[in-house]
Amino acid sequence: MENRCVPLTVLLMGLSLYSVAQSPTAPLLAAKSRGTASSITSISRPETVKLTKPAAVKGITGQVVDETNSPLPGASIIEKGTQNGTTTDADGNFALNVADDATTLTVSSVGYVTQDVTIANQTTVTIKLVPDNRTLNEVVVIGYQTVRKRDVTGANDVISPEQANRVTANSLAESIQGLSPGVTVRNTGVPGQQASVQIRGVASFLNTDPLYVIDGMIADANVTINNDDIESIQVLKDASAAAIYGSRAANGVIIITTKQGKEGPTRVSFSAKYGVQNVYKRWDVMDASGFAALQRQQYENSGQTPPASVATGTFNPNINTDWQDQVLRTGSLQDYNLTLSGGTKTGSYLVSGSYFKNAGYVTGSDFDRASLRINTRSELGRFTVGENLVLTNSNIQNFPAGNPIYDMAQMLPVIPVQDPRYINASNPLGYGIGTYPDAVTYAYNPVAVRNLASNRNNFAKAVGNAYLDFKFADWLTYRFNAGLEVSFDYNQTLRRIGVYQYNAAVVPSSVGETRSRYYSLLFEHTLNFNRTFGKHSINGVVGISQQTARSDNTGGSRTNLATSGGQYFSTINAATGISNSAGGTPTHYKILGYLGRINYAYNDTYLLTLTGRVDQDSRFGSNYRTGFFPSVAGAWRISQEKFFSVPWISDLKVSASYGKLGIVVPTLGSFPYTAFINNNPRAIFGPDQIPNVGAYQAQLANPDLRWEERLSQNYGVTASFLNNRITAEVNYYNALSSDALLNLPVPGYLGNLQGNPYVNTASIRNLGVEMAVTYRNNQHALKWDVSGNLTTIKNRVENVGNQGQDINYIQSGNTRSQVGRPVGQWYVLKTDGIFQTQEEVNNYKGPTGTLIQPDAKPGDIRYVDTNGDGRITQNDDRQFVSSPWPKLQAGAQLNASYNQFSLNLQFVGVFGYTVYNSVRRALDSYQNTNFRTDVNPWSPTNTSTDDPRIGLEAGNQGIIANNFAYTDRWLENASYGRLRNIEVGYTLPQTLLSRIKVRNARVYLSGQNIFTVTGYSGMDPDVTGVNIQERGGDDGHWPSPRVISLGLSGEF
Repeated sequence: MENRCVPLTVLLMGLSLYSVAQSPTAPLLAAKSRGTASSITSISRPETVKLTKPAAVKGITGQVVDETNSPLPGASIIEKGTQNGTTTDADGNFALNVADDATTLTVSSVGYVTQDVTIANQTTVTIKLVPDNRTLNEVVVIGYQTVRKRDVTGANDVISPEQANRVTANSLAESIQGLSPGVTVRNTGVPGQQASVQIRGVASFLNTDPLYVIDGMIADANVTINNDDIESIQVLKDASAAAIYGSRAANGVIIITTKQGKEGPTRVSFSAKYGVQNVYKRWDVMDASGFAALQRQQYENSGQTPPASVATGTFNPNINTDWQDQVLRTGSLQDYNLTLSGGTKTGSYLVSGSYFKNAGYVTGSDFDRASLRINTRSELGRFTVGENLVLTNSNIQNFPAGNPIYDMAQMLPVIPVQDPRYINASNPLGYGIGTYPDAVTYAYNPVAVRNLASNRNNFAKAVGNAYLDFKFADWLTYRFNAGLEVSFDYNQTLRRIGVYQYNAAVVPSSVGETRSRYYSLLFEHTLNFNRTFGKHSINGVVGISQQTARSDNTGGSRTNLATSGGQYFSTINAATGISNSAGGTPTHYKILGYLGRINYAYNDTYLLTLTGRVDQDSRFGSNYRTGFFPSVAGAWRISQEKFFSVPWISDLKVSASYGKLGIVVPTLGSFPYTAFINNNPRAIFGPDQIPNVGAYQAQLANPDLRWEERLSQNYGVTASFLNNRITAEVNYYNALSSDALLNLPVPGYLGNLQGNPYVNTASIRNLGVEMAVTYRNNQHALKWDVSGNLTTIKNRVENVGNQGQDINYIQSGNTRSQVGRPVGQWYVLKTDGIFQTQEEVNNYKGPTGTLIQPDAKPGDIRYVDTNGDGRITQNDDRQFVSSPWPKLQAGAQLNASYNQFSLNLQFVGVFGYTVYNSVRRALDSYQNTNFRTDVNPWSPTNTSTDDPRIGLEAGNQGIIANNFAYTDRWLENASYGRLRNIEVGYTLPQTLLSRIKVRNARVYLSGQNIFTVTGYSGMDPDVTGVNIQERGGDDGHWPSPRVISLGLSGEF
């Protein structure tokens, strides 16, 4: 399908022209157009729009000016309590007929405080509006400090929590897709599983996750925070913004501030949402009759006689299992929140409770989370004390074996879910798993997996902090912050007697339990200062931070579960078979940091920011235990200069930053730089056959192990136009990650018996452009705004260290990370159509005249002999083909309201990347699997097709070659555009709510992932991938669901 996109600039121009046409300045423009005979005559509407016509009227004329007495064109004047209004002309003048008894006009303009003006018996008025300092002085959190947004010199972005919360999601990460340029989110439909988040590309081969800071506590936010509790979301992208977090900030920082109580009487707010979810696309595979017909053709094309039951169609003639129906269901989402808050001038409080439940669209997959959040704040003279605490308890149930999304497409429709004929000692419930030779498949029976095994997880977590502020002076404040994160995780697996895969080994019943705990303590002391001396302004923060973390786990399992009445006991003590227990190696580390930032501004025109942090990490040896992470940034507000006088440009600022950030890979453990010896091996020598104690080096020493580093530079332009009606920001970034960790190949004869050790050896460069534009129109009863963002991201491997002689790459499956190319670029055999005749096969020769594909037959895939050696091999003839990383990603949002109705739209687009479709590879291999309904195998009478001939692999090298795993046959363009969310809301009228003593209430209907435009044949092009080096692999990715929700929110 052809994608047709309307550029955002065209949309904005159209909206702007519409706004101009609606303003009273349109007649002036028309009058000017009539100045020459050749001009086009325009017909304009009257200046005054009367939506109500009172019986008796009076005329009001006047002018609207700003704080400097300059005219304000386009200001809105409305007779209060009606929809009768007009707007000012280019000189700020207006004329309006109002009801004879009218006493008040409501006057507003973008960027100014709305005023109610009493007219009494006046017929001529002059109205002065003052700037809305809420816009000019809007503050953002930049780490240990809040500053005015207009004074920011680094690449910071603010994500609207209201926009994020419109998406019904398991976690915060899933909600922010498309809302911020440079932030890449890849979602999954697995209940309770994290979405993948990357900020400005890939900085590491091992860790691309951003750092999360919740109310000052560095902690994992995804499964902890309820989206409804979030007050603000800040994304720190470049070195200037993130250097205050030093060694953990190279992947970006997401700062989350939760809602606090506000001054005023006690308020009770609530929200409730219920939705249903399902997949919007299924695999179109054959039913039993279609499968049987193609199975017979498969035998015949291979010159083999099909089994009698297949040839006659008598194999399970009454079975036609739709395995997708057996796996998929209509799931549900529930989200309930209740908040109690209030406060005085010297204190505030907030208590909230929430419950979220996701019954997944795959039967047997569920997630629920209950949370309680408490915060208070009290001012005692110069002291302010407070705390934030979140308690959560989550449960996840998912498939313990196989992947139902992958298996349901391959399972054969002629296999029943269960059948008494299959009951035996190893299969007591008679699950259908296939039979030889009639119906063989190696996919798992997903219903059997669901009923024979279980995998349940419980997570209990507490995250919080307590703080004390002391104000030495109005410009100097000390803060002590103590943070805590504690989690207790419990996992139980249960395996009943039975089989769920053809030809699989029979295993006894078993039960296993794993328990783990984690805690982290954070202590910080900071001094914040803020002084102004005439035209000079300086503010900043200095401090010290210490964080300690420890984790450990233990587990046990046992076979041969006891049963009673056909029910299994699910405790280890009830089992009677083999017992196994294990304890993981505890992880314990400390980080000590010294931090500082200084922001200087002269006359609000020239801005300078210096930031630095020194970190010491116990996970590294003495050679590299300490690291310094500095940054510098500057900005010039051109619009403040006397020589700059462009009335339609409200603000114009250019900025630049440069600095260094660090990354720590969480899986390194406590002492990754130290050598370890394993003394378990035993060896028998001599005639006495006495075991002797042996040893081997379990971990090689690397005293030079250290942080991964990222050198980041950013150049930006921020501007606003038409009195801040349009705002725009453009950033160019270029970041080089050096000392990235990779596994160094070390042969076993040098003592390496436990895997290749980590070394700091690789480099990755990421560069791109981010753009964001917002247009606001709040001048009329119809209020709306539209915003959009675009991001280009390009990554390139600069170095992979010593991987061996003449080796400048890292191989991972069907991808290769090679110097000069993207991380994990597809590295596969290139196909060149299908052999149509034997003559084509015979003419496809190498340089020596030998056949390049001697086993091929007409109807087989032709491969490109890349190295020209006259033969096709899967290792030597691969070449680079496309990339799993998108060239462009985009997001757009539209918010509109008219009286009590509201509309919100969110769009997401990702373009220029390819996905390896492993499910289609399984289906189109024709071997032990179902077939696509639209499969079109080649035959002598059907040569216009991309599908090769069908046959059995056994003894047929041509068919085997058609199904090579590492070929471009399975790569697909996965570019897509998606309506991420649509929400229609209605705010109930106060006349109704006042009767039931409700302050406000709103009902809304929303749709999520309503439609997707893509050419990808899989269930969802938005795949998370297998790992960083195989980011575009679709191995049965659980698609993002379509969700229809109904919600209610309000406040008492």
